[in-house]
Amino acid sequence: MDGKLMQALQYNRYGGGPADLKHVEVPIPSPKKDEVLVKVEATGLNPVDWKVQKGALRPFLPRKFPFVPATDVAGEVVGVGPGVEAFKIGDKVVSMLSTMAGGGLAGYAVAQVKLTVKRPHEVSAAEGAGLPIAAQTALQALRDAAGIKLDESGKAANILITAASGGVGHYAVQLAKLGNTHVTATCGARNINFVQSLGADEVLDYKTTEGSTLKSPSGRKYDAVIHCTTGIPWSTFEPNLSENGKVIDITPGPSALLTFALKKLTFSKKQLVPLVLSPKDEKLEFLVNLMKEGKLKTVVDSRFPLSKAEDAWAKIMEGHATGKIIVEP
Repeated sequence: MDGKLMQALQYNRYGGGPADLKHVEVPIPSPKKDEVLVKVEATGLNPVDWKVQKGALRPFLPRKFPFVPATDVAGEVVGVGPGVEAFKIGDKVVSMLSTMAGGGLAGYAVAQVKLTVKRPHEVSAAEGAGLPIAAQTALQALRDAAGIKLDESGKAANILITAASGGVGHYAVQLAKLGNTHVTATCGARNINFVQSLGADEVLDYKTTEGSTLKSPSGRKYDAVIHCTTGIPWSTFEPNLSENGKVIDITPGPSALLTFALKKLTFSKKQLVPLVLSPKDEKLEFLVNLMKEGKLKTVVDSRFPLSKAEDAWAKIMEGHATGKIIVEP
Protein backbone atom coordinates (compact mmCIF):
# COMPACT_ATOMS: atom_id res chain seq x y z
CA MET A 1 0.00 0.00 0.00
CA ASP A 2 3.01 2.28 0.40
CA GLY A 3 2.72 5.36 -1.73
CA LYS A 4 -0.80 4.55 -2.91
CA LEU A 5 -3.52 7.16 -2.49
CA MET A 6 -7.10 6.86 -1.23
CA GLN A 7 -10.20 9.03 -1.20
CA ALA A 8 -11.01 10.73 2.09
CA LEU A 9 -13.02 13.61 3.53
CA GLN A 10 -11.37 16.06 5.88
CA TYR A 11 -11.86 19.46 7.44
CA ASN A 12 -9.27 22.06 8.31
CA ARG A 13 -10.88 24.11 11.09
CA TYR A 14 -13.66 24.22 13.65
CA GLY A 15 -17.18 25.05 12.48
CA GLY A 16 -18.32 25.15 8.89
CA GLY A 17 -20.56 22.07 8.85
CA PRO A 18 -20.96 19.98 5.67
CA ALA A 19 -19.63 22.76 3.43
CA ASP A 20 -16.23 22.52 5.11
CA LEU A 21 -15.77 18.82 4.36
CA LYS A 22 -13.25 18.60 1.54
CA HIS A 23 -12.76 15.62 -0.78
CA VAL A 24 -9.05 14.85 -0.92
CA GLU A 25 -6.63 12.14 -2.00
CA VAL A 26 -4.24 11.18 0.77
CA PRO A 27 -1.75 8.35 1.24
CA ILE A 28 -3.16 5.06 2.53
CA PRO A 29 -1.98 4.80 6.17
CA SER A 30 0.25 2.00 7.45
CA PRO A 31 -0.65 -0.09 10.50
CA LYS A 32 1.76 0.19 13.42
CA LYS A 33 2.23 -2.18 16.36
CA ASP A 34 -1.07 -3.77 17.44
CA GLU A 35 -2.96 -2.18 14.55
CA VAL A 36 -4.63 -3.47 11.39
CA LEU A 37 -5.31 -1.71 8.10
CA VAL A 38 -8.97 -2.01 7.15
CA LYS A 39 -10.40 -1.48 3.66
CA VAL A 40 -13.56 0.37 4.64
CA GLU A 41 -16.86 -1.10 3.40
CA ALA A 42 -19.18 1.03 5.56
CA THR A 43 -18.89 3.91 8.05
CA GLY A 44 -21.52 4.79 10.66
CA LEU A 45 -21.94 8.46 11.55
CA ASN A 46 -22.70 9.67 15.08
CA PRO A 47 -23.75 13.07 16.48
CA VAL A 48 -20.37 13.33 18.22
CA ASP A 49 -18.73 13.54 14.78
CA TRP A 50 -20.30 16.88 13.88
CA LYS A 51 -20.08 18.12 17.48
CA VAL A 52 -16.30 17.66 17.37
CA GLN A 53 -16.19 19.62 14.11
CA LYS A 54 -18.26 22.35 15.74
CA GLY A 55 -15.68 22.62 18.52
CA ALA A 56 -17.52 20.89 21.40
CA LEU A 57 -14.30 19.19 22.57
CA ARG A 58 -11.75 21.84 21.71
CA PRO A 59 -8.86 22.08 22.40
CA PHE A 60 -8.63 18.29 22.89
CA LEU A 61 -10.25 17.18 19.63
CA PRO A 62 -9.35 17.19 16.87
CA ARG A 63 -5.75 16.82 17.97
CA LYS A 64 -4.57 18.40 14.73
CA PHE A 65 -5.91 19.63 11.39
CA PRO A 66 -6.61 18.54 8.72
CA PHE A 67 -8.82 15.89 10.35
CA VAL A 68 -10.60 12.92 8.75
CA PRO A 69 -13.72 12.39 10.93
CA ALA A 70 -15.75 9.32 12.01
CA THR A 71 -14.74 6.28 14.08
CA ASP A 72 -17.28 3.52 13.37
CA VAL A 73 -16.26 1.26 10.48
CA ALA A 74 -16.74 -2.20 9.07
CA GLY A 75 -14.57 -3.69 6.37
CA GLU A 76 -11.84 -6.15 5.50
CA VAL A 77 -8.35 -6.47 6.97
CA VAL A 78 -5.81 -5.80 4.20
CA GLY A 79 -2.72 -5.25 6.35
CA VAL A 80 -1.48 -6.18 9.83
CA GLY A 81 1.04 -4.36 11.98
CA PRO A 82 3.82 -5.92 14.06
CA GLY A 83 2.66 -8.16 16.90
CA VAL A 84 -0.82 -8.76 15.51
CA GLU A 85 -1.89 -12.38 15.85
CA ALA A 86 -5.66 -12.13 16.33
CA PHE A 87 -6.34 -11.02 12.74
CA LYS A 88 -5.13 -11.99 9.31
CA ILE A 89 -5.52 -10.48 5.86
CA GLY A 90 -9.00 -11.21 4.52
CA ASP A 91 -10.79 -11.12 7.89
CA LYS A 92 -14.07 -9.17 7.88
CA VAL A 93 -14.22 -6.88 10.92
CA VAL A 94 -16.10 -4.20 12.83
CA SER A 95 -13.94 -1.59 14.50
CA MET A 96 -14.08 1.58 16.53
CA LEU A 97 -11.19 3.77 15.43
CA SER A 98 -9.30 5.94 17.88
CA THR A 99 -11.35 9.05 18.73
CA MET A 100 -8.12 11.05 18.68
CA ALA A 101 -7.09 9.88 15.22
CA GLY A 102 -10.49 9.51 13.47
CA GLY A 103 -10.14 8.34 9.90
CA GLY A 104 -13.50 6.71 9.17
CA LEU A 105 -14.58 8.77 6.16
CA ALA A 106 -11.92 7.29 3.90
CA GLY A 107 -11.19 4.32 1.66
CA TYR A 108 -8.89 2.72 4.25
CA ALA A 109 -8.47 3.18 7.99
CA VAL A 110 -6.02 2.08 10.65
CA ALA A 111 -7.71 0.35 13.59
CA GLN A 112 -6.42 -0.72 16.99
CA VAL A 113 -6.66 -4.48 17.55
CA LYS A 114 -8.14 -3.88 21.02
CA LEU A 115 -11.25 -2.24 19.54
CA THR A 116 -11.67 -4.53 16.53
CA VAL A 117 -13.75 -7.71 16.35
CA LYS A 118 -14.41 -10.28 13.65
CA ARG A 119 -17.63 -9.89 11.71
CA PRO A 120 -19.48 -13.09 10.77
CA HIS A 121 -21.01 -13.33 7.29
CA GLU A 122 -24.52 -13.01 8.80
CA VAL A 123 -23.72 -9.36 9.69
CA SER A 124 -23.45 -6.97 6.76
CA ALA A 125 -20.90 -4.15 6.71
CA ALA A 126 -23.63 -1.51 7.08
CA GLU A 127 -25.18 -3.32 10.06
CA GLY A 128 -21.79 -3.71 11.72
CA ALA A 129 -20.77 -0.09 11.15
CA GLY A 130 -23.79 1.07 13.13
CA LEU A 131 -22.65 -0.65 16.32
CA PRO A 132 -19.43 0.78 17.80
CA ILE A 133 -20.57 4.01 19.48
CA ALA A 134 -24.38 3.84 19.45
CA ALA A 135 -24.96 0.20 20.39
CA GLN A 136 -22.10 0.12 22.91
CA THR A 137 -23.60 3.23 24.57
CA ALA A 138 -27.01 1.53 24.76
CA LEU A 139 -25.42 -1.65 26.13
CA GLN A 140 -23.37 0.20 28.76
CA ALA A 141 -26.40 2.24 29.85
CA LEU A 142 -28.66 -0.80 30.25
CA ARG A 143 -26.33 -3.55 31.43
CA ASP A 144 -23.70 -1.64 33.40
CA ALA A 145 -25.44 1.54 34.60
CA ALA A 146 -29.03 0.27 34.98
CA GLY A 147 -28.06 -3.29 35.94
CA ILE A 148 -30.43 -4.97 33.50
CA LYS A 149 -29.56 -8.60 32.79
CA LEU A 150 -30.03 -9.12 29.05
CA ASP A 151 -31.16 -12.72 29.33
CA GLU A 152 -34.44 -12.30 31.25
CA SER A 153 -32.84 -13.67 34.43
CA GLY A 154 -33.07 -10.40 36.39
CA LYS A 155 -36.01 -9.07 38.34
CA ALA A 156 -38.70 -7.22 36.37
CA ALA A 157 -37.88 -3.58 35.64
CA ASN A 158 -39.69 -0.64 34.08
CA ILE A 159 -37.53 1.28 31.62
CA LEU A 160 -38.10 4.58 29.82
CA ILE A 161 -36.10 5.29 26.66
CA THR A 162 -36.21 8.83 25.27
CA ALA A 163 -35.56 9.52 21.55
CA ALA A 164 -36.10 5.82 20.97
CA SER A 165 -36.03 6.02 17.15
CA GLY A 166 -32.51 7.44 16.97
CA GLY A 167 -29.12 5.74 16.76
CA VAL A 168 -28.66 4.88 20.44
CA GLY A 169 -32.38 4.68 21.19
CA HIS A 170 -33.27 2.08 18.58
CA TYR A 171 -30.57 -0.25 19.92
CA ALA A 172 -31.59 0.49 23.55
CA VAL A 173 -35.20 -0.63 22.91
CA GLN A 174 -34.07 -3.92 21.36
CA LEU A 175 -31.48 -4.64 24.05
CA ALA A 176 -33.86 -3.74 26.89
CA LYS A 177 -36.42 -6.24 25.57
CA LEU A 178 -33.84 -9.03 25.87
CA GLY A 179 -34.14 -8.47 29.63
CA ASN A 180 -37.13 -8.86 31.93
CA THR A 181 -38.38 -5.35 31.20
CA HIS A 182 -41.42 -3.27 30.37
CA VAL A 183 -40.28 -0.56 27.96
CA THR A 184 -41.92 2.84 27.57
CA ALA A 185 -40.39 4.90 24.76
CA THR A 186 -40.67 8.43 23.37
CA CYS A 187 -40.26 9.49 19.74
CA GLY A 188 -41.87 11.71 17.11
CA ALA A 189 -45.33 10.85 15.77
CA ARG A 190 -44.00 9.47 12.47
CA ASN A 191 -41.86 6.89 14.26
CA ILE A 192 -44.41 5.42 16.70
CA ASN A 193 -45.07 2.27 14.64
CA PHE A 194 -41.34 1.83 14.04
CA VAL A 195 -40.51 1.96 17.77
CA GLN A 196 -43.35 -0.46 18.52
CA SER A 197 -41.90 -2.81 15.89
CA LEU A 198 -38.60 -2.82 17.82
CA GLY A 199 -40.46 -4.21 20.83
CA ALA A 200 -41.45 -1.17 22.94
CA ASP A 201 -44.50 -1.88 25.11
CA GLU A 202 -45.74 1.73 25.24
CA VAL A 203 -44.78 4.58 22.92
CA LEU A 204 -45.35 8.29 23.58
CA ASP A 205 -45.26 11.07 21.01
CA TYR A 206 -42.91 13.52 22.73
CA LYS A 207 -44.82 16.52 21.34
CA THR A 208 -48.12 15.62 23.06
CA THR A 209 -48.99 16.59 26.64
CA GLU A 210 -48.61 12.98 27.82
CA GLY A 211 -45.32 12.66 25.96
CA SER A 212 -43.85 15.86 27.38
CA THR A 213 -44.61 14.79 30.97
CA LEU A 214 -43.07 11.32 30.28
CA LYS A 215 -45.86 9.62 32.24
CA SER A 216 -46.29 5.92 31.53
CA PRO A 217 -49.75 5.29 29.97
CA SER A 218 -50.13 2.28 32.29
CA GLY A 219 -49.10 4.32 35.35
CA ARG A 220 -45.73 2.65 35.92
CA LYS A 221 -42.81 4.32 37.69
CA TYR A 222 -39.47 3.89 35.93
CA ASP A 223 -36.58 2.03 37.55
CA ALA A 224 -34.26 3.44 34.90
CA VAL A 225 -34.43 6.04 32.15
CA ILE A 226 -32.06 5.71 29.20
CA HIS A 227 -32.01 9.39 28.25
CA CYS A 228 -30.93 9.73 24.61
CA THR A 229 -31.91 13.35 23.95
CA THR A 230 -31.38 16.74 25.59
CA GLY A 231 -33.49 19.53 27.03
CA ILE A 232 -35.59 17.57 29.55
CA PRO A 233 -35.12 18.92 33.10
CA TRP A 234 -34.72 16.71 36.18
CA SER A 235 -38.07 18.03 37.47
CA THR A 236 -39.83 16.24 34.58
CA PHE A 237 -38.13 12.92 35.32
CA GLU A 238 -38.32 12.90 39.11
CA PRO A 239 -42.07 12.32 39.65
CA ASN A 240 -41.98 9.42 37.18
CA LEU A 241 -39.13 7.53 38.87
CA SER A 242 -39.47 4.61 41.25
CA GLU A 243 -37.99 4.99 44.73
CA ASN A 244 -34.47 4.07 43.56
CA GLY A 245 -34.95 5.19 39.96
CA LYS A 246 -31.99 6.36 37.88
CA VAL A 247 -31.80 8.64 34.88
CA ILE A 248 -28.84 7.57 32.76
CA ASP A 249 -27.90 10.58 30.66
CA ILE A 250 -25.88 9.67 27.56
CA THR A 251 -25.13 13.31 26.59
CA PRO A 252 -24.61 14.96 29.97
CA GLY A 253 -24.24 18.74 29.85
CA PRO A 254 -23.30 21.10 32.72
CA SER A 255 -26.80 21.05 34.25
CA ALA A 256 -26.85 17.23 34.29
CA LEU A 257 -23.49 17.15 36.06
CA LEU A 258 -24.79 19.66 38.62
CA THR A 259 -27.91 17.55 39.25
CA PHE A 260 -25.70 14.46 39.59
CA ALA A 261 -23.58 16.21 42.24
CA LEU A 262 -26.61 17.54 44.16
CA LYS A 263 -28.33 14.15 44.26
CA LYS A 264 -25.11 12.59 45.58
CA LEU A 265 -24.73 15.30 48.23
CA THR A 266 -28.31 14.99 49.44
CA PHE A 267 -28.16 11.16 49.49
CA SER A 268 -31.20 11.10 47.24
CA LYS A 269 -32.24 7.56 46.30
CA LYS A 270 -33.20 8.88 42.89
CA GLN A 271 -30.04 9.49 40.91
CA LEU A 272 -28.92 11.13 37.70
CA VAL A 273 -26.03 9.14 36.23
CA PRO A 274 -23.91 10.79 33.54
CA LEU A 275 -22.71 8.13 31.11
CA VAL A 276 -19.37 8.34 29.33
CA LEU A 277 -18.78 5.50 26.90
CA SER A 278 -15.87 3.22 27.70
CA PRO A 279 -15.55 1.14 24.53
CA LYS A 280 -14.32 -2.45 24.87
CA ASP A 281 -13.90 -5.29 22.41
CA GLU A 282 -15.97 -7.63 24.63
CA LYS A 283 -18.94 -5.26 24.32
CA LEU A 284 -18.54 -5.04 20.56
CA GLU A 285 -18.19 -8.81 20.29
CA PHE A 286 -21.31 -9.33 22.44
CA LEU A 287 -23.29 -7.01 20.14
CA VAL A 288 -22.00 -8.59 16.92
CA ASN A 289 -22.99 -12.02 18.29
CA LEU A 290 -26.50 -10.81 19.16
CA MET A 291 -26.77 -9.56 15.59
CA LYS A 292 -25.53 -12.87 14.21
CA GLU A 293 -28.22 -14.64 16.28
CA GLY A 294 -30.93 -12.30 14.95
CA LYS A 295 -31.58 -10.73 18.38
CA LEU A 296 -30.37 -7.25 17.41
CA LYS A 297 -30.56 -5.32 14.18
CA THR A 298 -29.22 -2.07 12.83
CA VAL A 299 -31.97 -0.07 11.17
CA VAL A 300 -30.38 1.97 8.39
CA ASP A 301 -32.01 5.37 7.97
CA SER A 302 -30.12 6.17 4.77
CA ARG A 303 -26.98 5.29 2.84
CA PHE A 304 -24.67 7.71 1.06
CA PRO A 305 -21.63 7.08 -1.13
CA LEU A 306 -18.34 8.52 0.15
CA SER A 307 -18.47 10.94 -2.80
CA LYS A 308 -21.62 12.47 -1.21
CA ALA A 309 -20.64 12.09 2.45
CA GLU A 310 -21.27 15.79 3.08
CA ASP A 311 -24.99 15.09 2.47
CA ALA A 312 -24.85 12.35 5.14
CA TRP A 313 -23.15 14.91 7.42
CA ALA A 314 -25.95 17.42 6.83
CA LYS A 315 -28.51 14.72 7.62
CA ILE A 316 -26.89 13.69 10.92
CA MET A 317 -26.72 17.36 11.94
CA GLU A 318 -30.51 17.67 11.46
CA GLY A 319 -30.92 15.10 14.25
CA HIS A 320 -34.02 13.29 12.95
CA ALA A 321 -32.55 10.09 11.58
CA THR A 322 -34.49 6.89 12.19
CA GLY A 323 -31.72 4.46 13.13
CA LYS A 324 -28.29 4.93 11.59
CA ILE A 325 -26.82 6.97 8.72
CA ILE A 326 -24.24 4.93 6.79
CA VAL A 327 -21.56 6.04 4.31
CA GLU A 328 -20.22 3.50 1.84
CA PRO A 329 -17.30 3.71 -0.62
